[in-house]
Amino acid sequence: MCIFLCMGGNSTTWMNTAVLVTCIRNFRGNRGPVSGILKGYVGLSTAIFTDLCSALFSDDPARFLIMLALIPFGVCLTASFFLREIPQSASVAAEKEETRYFAIFNTVAVVVAVYLLAYDLIGSTNQVFAMVFAVILIILLASPLAVPVYSFVKSWGLVGFQPDMERQEPLLKEEPTAAPEKKKAVIEEEAKEEVAAALVEKDRPEIGDDHTIFEAMRTLDFWVLFVSFLCGVGTGMAVMNNTAQIGLALGHADVSMFVSLTSIWGFFGRIISGLVSEYFLKNAGTPRPLWNAASQILMAVGFVLMALAVPGCLYIGSILVGLCYGVRLAVTVPIASELFGLKYYGLLYNILILNLPIGSFLFSGLLAGYLYDAQATPTPGGGNTCVGAHCYGLVFIIMAIASVIGFGLDVLLAIRTKNVYTKIFTSRKSKKSLTASNGQ
Repeated sequence: MCIFLCMGGNSTTWMNTAVLVTCIRNFRGNRGPVSGILKGYVGLSTAIFTDLCSALFSDDPARFLIMLALIPFGVCLTASFFLREIPQSASVAAEKEETRYFAIFNTVAVVVAVYLLAYDLIGSTNQVFAMVFAVILIILLASPLAVPVYSFVKSWGLVGFQPDMERQEPLLKEEPTAAPEKKKAVIEEEAKEEVAAALVEKDRPEIGDDHTIFEAMRTLDFWVLFVSFLCGVGTGMAVMNNTAQIGLALGHADVSMFVSLTSIWGFFGRIISGLVSEYFLKNAGTPRPLWNAASQILMAVGFVLMALAVPGCLYIGSILVGLCYGVRLAVTVPIASELFGLKYYGLLYNILILNLPIGSFLFSGLLAGYLYDAQATPTPGGGNTCVGAHCYGLVFIIMAIASVIGFGLDVLLAIRTKNVYTKIFTSRKSKKSLTASNGQ
């Protein structure tokens, strides 16, 4: 079992890296929505397979395991033929069209999330109802394929129309002859640019340029991002890993509702943060790390409420932790690509997500485990248990402090990288202005 779990975990990382890095490189003008959609579906995947299992394979777990072995393999194998980097389009119209397509993807993702939530609340009444649910879910999951099909048909129609235009152009234009002096000037200018580029490459890259992993690790900004990410995802995973014990300690026998709240609001955090951070970056040049800072403050509020054990604190805390954990996952992905470039982004991304196991070990395994055991009392049947707000009170206070530290680091990173995001905003604005002037 351990060997199979190891193989499954590693295969997930391979596919996750291939899909995320390729999509970020292909859709550079919409990095926020790309990250939000991909991370959002990762969050929904557990609910999707769980509901399909309960709807179709509740009486035959072996068939469900066969489905888990075959369906993801088939999807990944099919995707490998289409997953590739594509030439970048510099036109504003193409970028706007991409934005509309991603709005459709986000809408479908939200519909899928609400549909799963409704099914969880209603439950399966009979086999026919479960089958109808599964068929509709599969249709919803496959519906985004209509967007690339439409885009292909549209581009194919344009390509089919262009040759006629090209055949007419020679009748209307005369081919100018370039003067030898102009050719010589162009050659000299290109030689100067090559020399200047070679000199720049020898220097240490600036923030916003392509960095190797060693160049990135020699910068303060990388470690600020790394530690702030640790404070966000580590504390969030501590709550998710210990939801059952936290619920029992605060007097809730059934914690399934809190698990669902954390998962669903984690999805909405990823989708919303991807869209909102991209919108404010394009329209106001707002540094993306500020959204991580906002999420850290909200997470600290959730931890304080759970430490005080106020009525309904676990409901509010589950929503806030899920929401802010989703924001942190979705926003950090484009931040790394914008600060350290896309050339070595695959390795940089996987170095950053080392915070997931590290944070889980530090905050969940060591901090929560040790302090809970210190407060627990032995039970007659073996083991120990703890009931009351004091069981996790100190854990929540320490994690609230860690969230405040993460907030400070995110604000520091936003200040240090403000020039990078100003350049991104200015370049996009100038591109729009140029397109508008050409259109007139």
